[in-house]
Amino acid sequence: MKKRLLLMLLIVLVVIALLGAFKYSQIKTLMSQSWEAPPEAVTTVLARQESWSGSLNAVGSVAAVNGVTVAADLPGVISEIHFTSGQNVAKGDVLVRLDTRQEQAQLAAAQAQRELARLALQRNEGLAQKGIVAQASFDQASAEFKSADARVGEIQATIARKTIRAPFTGVLGIRQVNVGQYVAGGAPLVSLQSIRPAYVNLTVPQQLMSQLRPGTPIEVTSDALGAPENGRVSALDSVVDEATRNVRVQAIFDNASGRLRPGMYVEAKLSQGGASSVIVVPTSAISYAPFGDSVFVVEDMKDPKGKSYRGVRQQFVKLGGTRGDQVGVLSGLKPGEEVVTSGAFKLRPGAAVIVNNAVQPSNSATPKPENS
Repeated sequence: MKKRLLLMLLIVLVVIALLGAFKYSQIKTLMSQSWEAPPEAVTTVLARQESWSGSLNAVGSVAAVNGVTVAADLPGVISEIHFTSGQNVAKGDVLVRLDTRQEQAQLAAAQAQRELARLALQRNEGLAQKGIVAQASFDQASAEFKSADARVGEIQATIARKTIRAPFTGVLGIRQVNVGQYVAGGAPLVSLQSIRPAYVNLTVPQQLMSQLRPGTPIEVTSDALGAPENGRVSALDSVVDEATRNVRVQAIFDNASGRLRPGMYVEAKLSQGGASSVIVVPTSAISYAPFGDSVFVVEDMKDPKGKSYRGVRQQFVKLGGTRGDQVGVLSGLKPGEEVVTSGAFKLRPGAAVIVNNAVQPSNSATPKPENS
């Protein structure tokens, strides 16, 4: 019985040893072979040189030269409203009057008290000149008159503050109050915007600051405008945004048509002088990164064994303006170089690629997207 068990144990050990030797041989063979990743499928385009007009496209927002929400200075009940929503008003026009009946009664009492103090002052002045009353009595009467006069002025100022006027010429918004409504101090009544002229605020990269200056022509378009509006750059901000490295630019427009309204989104085109020569590639070819923008250039390469293959080289580039689906490259590329336009996200320097241009990404200077 023991011999049989020993024989079976010996057979199992021999089988395990044979399997281990076989697996060791397989692993050693695999380790001796070099593994190569399969080539990635990409689309490409030949970089070409074009002459682009010196313009910069940016997104802007319209702002009023003067814009406020007209509010009640003091609390009270609205007794009169002298405007309609959307009305054009001039500086000083009365917009709203609050009820001032209580202040008017206080004013009448204060004026009567002032008149009494004025008469007492006149009597004391004449008596003081004759030496009948002491100088102290005259001084007291003079102080009482000044106090009464100041009280009249205070009540008159309160009444004036309850008449709300337009602080500047502009266009009113939607009325937010009604006659008979009680409003607290600071409660909004209506918005007022001065839209002639109008500002457009936008941001541009810091490297373009040297090409912009006050007076630079600018054109804005929008679906709400119909026709383009022309203006000029009025100011550049004194600081650069640390997060984006962009600088704010403000342009001014006559806006005679009144079509530019505060808060409106517009597309701005700034003139940068004459035409310049750039290398044009689709925007999909650019790999954007904080440490620098780059493209992948397809060219013939050799592996460590000297075997030729089609691979990619990462090339850092300096970008210029954009035009539709295209971007201008100022430096880093040469005309005729084959640039990857799709699939760049899965590439690394030296990776093997297969070019398949059966379907290409959009590469138009004037794209016209279809309605979905």
